[in-house]
Amino acid sequence: MNPTATTLESTSNLELAALRAIVEGTAQNTGEEFFRALVRHLADALGVQNALVAEFASSETRVRTLAWWKMDRLAPNIEYDLAGTPCEDVVRGKLCHHPAGVARKFPTDAVLVEMGIESYLGVPLIAPDGRHLGHLCIFDPRPMPEEPRNLLIFRIFAARATAELARLRLEQEHAASEQRFRDLYEEAPIAYVKEDLESRFISANRAAMRILGITPEQVPGTVGMSFIPDTPDAQRRVKEAFASVGRGTDTSGVVLELRRQDNGKPIWIQWWSKPEPDGKYTRTMFVDITDRVLMEQEKARLTAQNIYLQEEIKSVHNFEEIVGQSPALLDVIEKVNRVAKTDASVLITGETGTGKELFARAVHSASARHDKPLIKLNCAALPASLVESELFGHEKGAFSGAIQRRIGRFELAQGGTIFLDEIGEVPPDVQVKLLRVLQEREFERVGGSEPIKIDVRVIAATNRDLARAIRNGKFREDLFYRLNVFPIALPPLRDRTGDLPLLVQFLVAKFGARVGRVIEAIEKATMERLESYRWPGNIRELENILERAIILTNGPTLVIDPEVFGSSGRDGSAGTSPTVAAGGAEIPAESGAVAARPSESLDSIERNHILAVLSQTDWVIDGPRGAAKILDLHPNTLRSRMKKLAIKRGARAT
Repeated sequence: MNPTATTLESTSNLELAALRAIVEGTAQNTGEEFFRALVRHLADALGVQNALVAEFASSETRVRTLAWWKMDRLAPNIEYDLAGTPCEDVVRGKLCHHPAGVARKFPTDAVLVEMGIESYLGVPLIAPDGRHLGHLCIFDPRPMPEEPRNLLIFRIFAARATAELARLRLEQEHAASEQRFRDLYEEAPIAYVKEDLESRFISANRAAMRILGITPEQVPGTVGMSFIPDTPDAQRRVKEAFASVGRGTDTSGVVLELRRQDNGKPIWIQWWSKPEPDGKYTRTMFVDITDRVLMEQEKARLTAQNIYLQEEIKSVHNFEEIVGQSPALLDVIEKVNRVAKTDASVLITGETGTGKELFARAVHSASARHDKPLIKLNCAALPASLVESELFGHEKGAFSGAIQRRIGRFELAQGGTIFLDEIGEVPPDVQVKLLRVLQEREFERVGGSEPIKIDVRVIAATNRDLARAIRNGKFREDLFYRLNVFPIALPPLRDRTGDLPLLVQFLVAKFGARVGRVIEAIEKATMERLESYRWPGNIRELENILERAIILTNGPTLVIDPEVFGSSGRDGSAGTSPTVAAGGAEIPAESGAVAARPSESLDSIERNHILAVLSQTDWVIDGPRGAAKILDLHPNTLRSRMKKLAIKRGARAT
């Protein structure tokens, strides 16, 4: 028999036995149990009393044992410093073998000295990437001569220990990394949602649940589309976004309108979504931009309100205090003070020129809403087709020419008051919607489907006989009762003759300052004429006559020619009508103007007056010399009144 062959066969059998010991002893174990089995089988395979495996602790100069087979049992794990121990050389990457006398070589190693250790063999545990993970060593009270087969077996155990320790390190790093990302995922201010292609939620982080108003138990199976309100704009946006996801393309920065699940409140998000590589799921992120959107909406509302108010300031308004102390006026002021403290709807009636808007402003100014806007709409100044859009606004594309969303007057008046002048001119179809606003406190924009809640006080005014309009089917009775909660009837100027001296002084000072004239006194005869005249145009007519007279007066005393008033006195006796039209233009007697008769209706007086001015201007309505300018009316308002009063070219006064 060949001795060399026998030795090789013996060595091979030892290797197989060592491998079998490792496999059988550690195959079913990982982690702590694996290392315990490893050191026990290592000591048994090499016939030594002690075997331990250790890893670095807080630094590379200190280690802790993962398992220690001590004598015939497992010992508790310990930590120790490497300095002054044979392990110090091992962790530097060197195999260290002391066949005998190891305790004498390392006298400061108390464990070796106390246990009477004679020999030591250690090997570093080096990961495939070159990192030093720890070391494996055996030591014994007996000498340990150098034997190739023992070293081979020892290296086999060391390789297995290195693989398991590297696996544990990788597992720990993966767990730590996963925890960091989970913490980032859960605590991130950005909402993250994983959902399938049918918008069913699989998972959601805390930010997503907080924004959407859902609990962790509600997340699985929640359908993302359930948060989308049933409005055309919101539905269009989300369909476009999901179509992009379905095509496998990125969806970045889309703004979506949602409704919280817990309380139904509207929220707006900026939304990003990208399909997973396998195409089965989508990764969705979004941030809550509700505050930004609401701020932009409020900015748009305030901008529109500012534009409106600037336009109002440019127009001519009577912002002055109410002047007078007659019983009729004081009674109206008392009513204003009483109703102003409430939110009741007010209907102001009175002849043209009696100051209905001024009293509407007085109600608003004395109310709790005085710091909010007073928004005005003259219902007769607009074509019937545009009244609804002006009142309620419209959505983009609601009708031809609606190129962008428009905020209506009711929205502009949110929290304040809306003044609907000449309410009797509102078309019947708009009356229905106006009734809903008064009943339900909500409306919809033209072309929209989303109800808009409002808190607005309504003050309406008219010079028409609404009772007659109701009988003729031109005004809704139910709307009348909603508006007529607190009626205020303004007295005509002819019933306030005691207020004329105060009004005249006030207006003379106002117009004198405007045209640069100083009027010190008013001729006695002029004042008598002013007091005896019946004023069919009321205060507006008084303003026009005084302004014209101030312009024509040369001295410090105001004088108005008797021709201006005709022969009509306070008693209403027959005579020619005033020869001064609104705006101060003189109307010659041959123009067809006829004095107001006691039995004559207000509509008849107004019709004859408009006919006289149209005759003077040769039926020109617009322009600086047109009838609208003379009558101090908007051209559209004049056309509307002409239509109402059946005034056509060639018509004659009644």
